[in-house]
Amino acid sequence: MIELDPEDDKLVTLAHAAAARIGAPKGAAVRDQDGRTYAAASVRLPHLRLSALQLAVAQAVAAGAETLEAAAVVVSHGSVSEVVDAQGLAAVRDLSDAAPVYVVTEDGVSRVAG
Repeated sequence: MIELDPEDDKLVTLAHAAAARIGAPKGAAVRDQDGRTYAAASVRLPHLRLSALQLAVAQAVAAGAETLEAAAVVVSHGSVSEVVDAQGLAAVRDLSDAAPVYVVTEDGVSRVAG
Protein backbone atom coordinates (compact mmCIF):
# COMPACT_ATOMS: atom_id res chain seq x y z
CA MET A 1 0.00 0.00 0.00
CA ILE A 2 0.99 3.62 -0.53
CA GLU A 3 1.86 6.33 1.98
CA LEU A 4 0.42 9.68 0.87
CA ASP A 5 1.96 13.11 1.20
CA PRO A 6 -0.11 15.68 3.16
CA GLU A 7 -1.67 17.28 0.06
CA ASP A 8 -2.84 13.93 -1.31
CA ASP A 9 -4.02 12.86 2.14
CA LYS A 10 -6.16 16.02 2.17
CA LEU A 11 -7.86 14.77 -1.02
CA VAL A 12 -8.71 11.51 0.74
CA THR A 13 -10.17 13.40 3.69
CA LEU A 14 -12.29 15.58 1.38
CA ALA A 15 -13.51 12.56 -0.59
CA HIS A 16 -14.51 10.77 2.64
CA ALA A 17 -16.37 13.87 3.83
CA ALA A 18 -18.23 14.28 0.52
CA ALA A 19 -19.48 10.69 0.64
CA ALA A 20 -20.36 10.84 4.33
CA ARG A 21 -22.29 14.10 3.93
CA ILE A 22 -25.00 12.34 1.88
CA GLY A 23 -24.39 8.73 2.85
CA ALA A 24 -23.02 7.82 -0.58
CA PRO A 25 -20.93 4.67 -1.05
CA LYS A 26 -18.25 6.58 -3.02
CA GLY A 27 -16.58 9.95 -2.78
CA ALA A 28 -13.84 11.62 -4.81
CA ALA A 29 -11.70 14.72 -4.77
CA VAL A 30 -9.32 16.31 -7.24
CA ARG A 31 -6.68 19.04 -7.00
CA ASP A 32 -6.07 21.44 -9.87
CA GLN A 33 -2.94 23.23 -11.06
CA ASP A 34 -3.48 26.06 -8.55
CA GLY A 35 -3.94 23.74 -5.58
CA ARG A 36 -7.70 24.23 -5.45
CA THR A 37 -9.66 21.14 -4.45
CA TYR A 38 -13.05 19.85 -5.52
CA ALA A 39 -14.91 17.04 -3.77
CA ALA A 40 -18.03 15.13 -4.75
CA ALA A 41 -20.10 12.06 -4.05
CA SER A 42 -21.66 9.79 -6.65
CA VAL A 43 -25.06 10.86 -7.98
CA ARG A 44 -27.79 8.34 -8.79
CA LEU A 45 -31.02 9.91 -10.01
CA PRO A 46 -33.53 8.43 -12.42
CA HIS A 47 -32.23 10.69 -15.21
CA LEU A 48 -28.68 11.46 -14.10
CA ARG A 49 -25.88 9.13 -13.08
CA LEU A 50 -22.41 10.47 -12.38
CA SER A 51 -19.58 8.85 -10.54
CA ALA A 52 -17.97 10.80 -7.74
CA LEU A 53 -14.82 11.16 -9.83
CA GLN A 54 -16.73 12.42 -12.88
CA LEU A 55 -18.49 15.02 -10.76
CA ALA A 56 -15.30 16.18 -9.02
CA VAL A 57 -13.59 16.63 -12.40
CA ALA A 58 -16.64 18.46 -13.77
CA GLN A 59 -16.60 20.85 -10.80
CA ALA A 60 -12.91 21.56 -11.37
CA VAL A 61 -13.44 22.25 -15.07
CA ALA A 62 -16.48 24.44 -14.35
CA ALA A 63 -14.30 26.49 -11.99
CA GLY A 64 -11.64 26.99 -14.66
CA ALA A 65 -9.16 24.18 -13.99
CA GLU A 66 -6.93 23.46 -16.96
CA THR A 67 -4.96 20.58 -15.48
CA LEU A 68 -5.16 18.26 -12.48
CA GLU A 69 -2.35 17.43 -10.08
CA ALA A 70 -3.99 14.44 -8.35
CA ALA A 71 -7.25 12.66 -7.64
CA ALA A 72 -8.53 10.36 -4.89
CA VAL A 73 -11.54 8.04 -4.79
CA VAL A 74 -12.80 6.44 -1.59
CA VAL A 75 -15.29 3.65 -1.18
CA SER A 76 -16.78 2.04 1.89
CA HIS A 77 -16.50 -1.44 0.39
CA GLY A 78 -15.33 -3.07 -2.82
CA SER A 79 -12.14 -3.82 -4.68
CA VAL A 80 -9.91 -1.35 -6.50
CA SER A 81 -11.21 -2.54 -9.87
CA GLU A 82 -14.79 -1.72 -8.80
CA VAL A 83 -13.99 1.72 -7.39
CA VAL A 84 -12.72 3.81 -10.31
CA ASP A 85 -15.03 3.96 -13.30
CA ALA A 86 -13.52 4.10 -16.77
CA GLN A 87 -15.28 7.37 -17.64
CA GLY A 88 -14.12 9.05 -14.44
CA LEU A 89 -10.54 7.98 -15.07
CA ALA A 90 -10.82 9.15 -18.68
CA ALA A 91 -12.04 12.55 -17.47
CA VAL A 92 -8.97 12.86 -15.23
CA ARG A 93 -6.78 11.89 -18.19
CA ASP A 94 -8.46 14.53 -20.35
CA LEU A 95 -6.81 17.08 -18.06
CA SER A 96 -3.60 15.26 -17.16
CA ASP A 97 -1.83 12.14 -18.36
CA ALA A 98 0.40 12.15 -15.30
CA ALA A 99 -1.90 12.96 -12.36
CA PRO A 100 -1.91 10.11 -9.86
CA VAL A 101 -5.32 8.64 -9.06
CA TYR A 102 -5.41 7.13 -5.58
CA VAL A 103 -8.02 4.60 -4.53
CA VAL A 104 -8.87 4.12 -0.89
CA THR A 105 -10.67 0.95 0.22
CA GLU A 106 -10.84 -0.81 3.56
CA ASP A 107 -7.60 -2.54 2.49
CA GLY A 108 -5.68 0.74 2.26
CA VAL A 109 -4.47 3.09 -0.49
CA SER A 110 -3.57 2.01 -4.01
CA ARG A 111 -2.66 3.92 -7.14
CA VAL A 112 -4.54 3.32 -10.39
CA ALA A 113 -2.43 2.70 -13.45
CA GLY A 114 -3.39 4.29 -16.74
